[in-house]
Amino acid sequence: MTPSGEDALDRMQSPSSTNQTDMTSTRQSTSRLDRENTIDAIYERIYVAILEHRLHPGTKLGEERLADIFGTSRARIREVLARLAHEQIVELYPQRGAYLAKPSIEQARDVFEARRLIEPAVLKRLIDTLTPEKIARLRQHQELELDARRREDKRTVIRLSGEFHTLTAELAGNSALARSMRELCMLTCLIIFLYDAPTASSCRADEHTVIVDAIAKRDRVRAEKLMLDHLHHIEHSLKLDSTAGEADLEAIFGS
Repeated sequence: MTPSGEDALDRMQSPSSTNQTDMTSTRQSTSRLDRENTIDAIYERIYVAILEHRLHPGTKLGEERLADIFGTSRARIREVLARLAHEQIVELYPQRGAYLAKPSIEQARDVFEARRLIEPAVLKRLIDTLTPEKIARLRQHQELELDARRREDKRTVIRLSGEFHTLTAELAGNSALARSMRELCMLTCLIIFLYDAPTASSCRADEHTVIVDAIAKRDRVRAEKLMLDHLHHIEHSLKLDSTAGEADLEAIFGS
């Protein structure tokens, strides 16, 4: 595990698991940890850490280490890791353990193709079932994202940018679409971490704003076009040239 990966695991530790002053507070803290650190809660903590780029592709996710951090059993951690492995977010190796996935260039292209197919369907269903409350949720999220940009809080910007897409799926009211979007957004975050060009901006500040405006106007055609343009921009800001990084043996060894 890289030092930065281990630091990220340390930061996921619940503050209630440390600094107890007596047996009563210890029992209360343990009880609260047991309630908080369900499989879903641990999964959510890892999900957020991935969205914020605090967990790097290839980070070792040791059962014992995570069980200690979350104050839970290794059996519970195994269930979380199995769930993440099913979603292709974690790779499990016999005798070696679990590692955060490092998607290949081919897998990255597959993820973006899947998103181009799914997200227009999400927007269609969302606009068909649109309510003032749903528009308000989107506007609220948009304001949070803009505020994070103003504060130059890069990790929060990255997380909120990914959560915008999962929010549209949740508001569309289809649980299968929402699950798919969560998985695809986590994979996208790993892909961006691996293949982002140093000078690229993976998500422009105004792209979500204009998508929300189109949704609010119930302009499905424009919303879908803007979303596809948005995904195109993200994909093409990445270094997904299959020949990139290959050594030129002739240049190295030629006279």
